Amino acid sequence: MGELALCTSTELYNILNQSTKFSRLAEPNYLCLLDARSKREYNESHVITGRRVKQDESMQFLLPESIELASMKYCVVYDSRTNSLEGEGPALECAKVISQVCHKPVLVLRGGYEEFSAYYHFFRSQKVFWMPQEIDDFQPYPIEIIHGLLYMGDQSQANDHHIHKDLKIKSEVNVSLEPIQLSMPILHISVPDSCDSDLLQFFSTICDFIDCHMAPNSAVLVSSTLGISRSSAVIIAYLIHSRRWTLQEAWSHVRKCKTNMRPNRGFVQQLSEWEKTVLGHQITDISEPRF
Repeated sequence: MGELALCTSTELYNILNQSTKFSRLAEPNYLCLLDARSKREYNESHVITGRRVKQDESMQFLLPESIELASMKYCVVYDSRTNSLEGEGPALECAKVISQVCHKPVLVLRGGYEEFSAYYHFFRSQKVFWMPQEIDDFQPYPIEIIHGLLYMGDQSQANDHHIHKDLKIKSEVNVSLEPIQLSMPILHISVPDSCDSDLLQFFSTICDFIDCHMAPNSAVLVSSTLGISRSSAVIIAYLIHSRRWTLQEAWSHVRKCKTNMRPNRGFVQQLSEWEKTVLGHQITDISEPRF
């Protein structure tokens, strides 16, 4: 039997936008997103790929059919506005039923549909049935690192005007060999994704650029070709700079946001040097397997 845990809107947003070559939503055992609101509310609008949970005659929630809940990586339940695991409410009642067959914690969306849809209106949907090809064609958005302010993505996302509008991205840091032609402030750091590439020399310039351009309603996107190595190294460097986090703390946060992030070994060594520069001494042991 699984436990219950709260899930923030940002966490659900990032779960929806994980990808490798394709969106992870196409994986059958990746995400089960359940809407515990009324049928009328669900039909009016729900979170994309969410399915309504049915109830029996006594209004008890039923387990969804044709879903292997025990093998799901994520089970997320939401109602209109639940904010706590205490008390009562449709999301909690449904999550307790789901947890009886789940091996992992069942996540309850904090703030419910109202908060999530206010932040991410572009993920509202009225679509009930999704064909496999439609899920395969789903285009993920950049991963959110700092809510509403800092995002990490790949080359295609960096050039997508709809994404810029939806996320209010007003400037970009492009860490790749390919320049981006956009009518916004862009800092282009042209380095290959190689262990011999020197990103360390640019960390201070990048952090200053992000600090100058990041503001409410003015987000910054950090991108690289695949959004995995160079961009994650830059994001980690910025978190060490801005939050005064250790390399380990910044690494853990970015890993939580994007599960397949992976700076190459040369960048890891440079991040260790950056940690020493910013914090005064090296704290993180980069010989540990996680790095």
